[in-house]
Amino acid sequence: MTKGNAFDPNCPTRLVLDRIGDKWTVLVVLNLCQGPMRFTQLKDQIGGVTPKVLTQTLRAMARDGLLTRHVFAEVPPRVEYELTELGHSLRAPIQAITDWAEEHVLQVMASRTGTLDQDE
Repeated sequence: MTKGNAFDPNCPTRLVLDRIGDKWTVLVVLNLCQGPMRFTQLKDQIGGVTPKVLTQTLRAMARDGLLTRHVFAEVPPRVEYELTELGHSLRAPIQAITDWAEEHVLQVMASRTGTLDQDE
């Protein structure tokens, strides 16, 4: 298989970038790097995500091979989500972007409000 080209408008690389650039995907990956989690655990850890959006995100990530969904034959059924090897490979780049965002959030917000000193 050849390498993709993100600058080619017809390349499916753009679909991959859409998936991994989604904030909910980023937060799911960061949480599942710690190990398998149930839906409610993920929802509580992420905060601010609706059940519908989290369900859509988890389904899309499973379809894209980034996580697996394990259903345990229990009453009531227990479902856990776990990153695949491909999903785990996102940890370093996503963590790097998250670290950058956390370090520079004040500068970005100041720029948005126009309060950033022009000499900074």
